[in-house]
Amino acid sequence: MKRFEKSEYAVREPMTDRYLHPEMLVPTNETFRSIALQVTRGKTTVMARARALYNHVIEQLRYAKYGSGWGIGDAVYACNSHSGNCSDFHAYFIALAREIGIPARFAVGVAIPSERNDGGIDGYHCWAEFFADGKWVPVDVSEADKNSTLASYYFGHHPANRFEFSKGRDLVVEPAPVSGPINFLAYPVMEVDGKAVKLQTEFLFRRPG
Repeated sequence: MKRFEKSEYAVREPMTDRYLHPEMLVPTNETFRSIALQVTRGKTTVMARARALYNHVIEQLRYAKYGSGWGIGDAVYACNSHSGNCSDFHAYFIALAREIGIPARFAVGVAIPSERNDGGIDGYHCWAEFFADGKWVPVDVSEADKNSTLASYYFGHHPANRFEFSKGRDLVVEPAPVSGPINFLAYPVMEVDGKAVKLQTEFLFRRPG
């Protein structure tokens, strides 16, 4: 199967309203609204406002995984600490976008290494999409932060090596975990007698040959 890079795409029933509402770790607050309004002042189109927010997140956050609080997609943590991993970068971007009426959503999956044909993958990766002009537009703010020369590419494109697991946050499944909605689905969720059990997870891939 040949894979292709992803760019903006239309869907028949986008159901965008649901992606304007707050989530547990992507709340609505006055700080986000104030930042979003200031960053997008003078921008007249959704694409221009989204690009301004994208640039702002790149400028304000540093990709870093240290201390506590990072890695769970907490928009408030990202805003306050000015750091985090991919989930934190995109939670912050989504929070800002929603504050000014741009539907935005979270997606998680893995990136398949391009330099080899099989083996392990270093955990999950996540990104975001926002809705503009009848289409969902993919963005990867954390990868743009790591490599500034690709910042323009990652606003509107994803490489062909992405494999998506799920979209959205606060996921509700049946039967529901005792712990409540799933923050985001990157790894298996397991409970025994109502208590969460952490599983050792390994991602492997092999290209057909």
